[in-house]
Amino acid sequence: MTEDWAAVAKAINERVNELGIKQRVLAERSGVSQAIIRELQYNTVERRRGSRTLEALAVALGWHPQHLTAVLNRRKPPAPGDPIEYVDDPVANRLSAIEERLDEIAERLDTISSNLTTVIDRAEQNRQQ
Repeated sequence: MTEDWAAVAKAINERVNELGIKQRVLAERSGVSQAIIRELQYNTVERRRGSRTLEALAVALGWHPQHLTAVLNRRKPPAPGDPIEYVDDPVANRLSAIEERLDEIAERLDTISSNLTTVIDRAEQNRQQ
């Protein structure tokens, strides 16, 4: 699959305009040099960038850390709250899956606790009558 650096440039430019910030501000927020930001915004140099560069820019723009990587690879960008997917790290991938499962379990426990409270309250009301 080919990388779409033009789409990355378009996404960055649209977001910068939407937020009303300048390259200098984006550079300060992201820790990425203005020269690299300029290259990306104007798509003047199509070369491999580190994932940390795209992640830093995405976060500075208020997006999910993997937003620009998804755009680059012509995938749908994740929502800000979505978990980070680690493609090359099986341990991180497994940890992410475990975290998602724990969130599901916590939600179920909250529901069970709420239902149990309701049952206890009704039993007490019936006893008092």
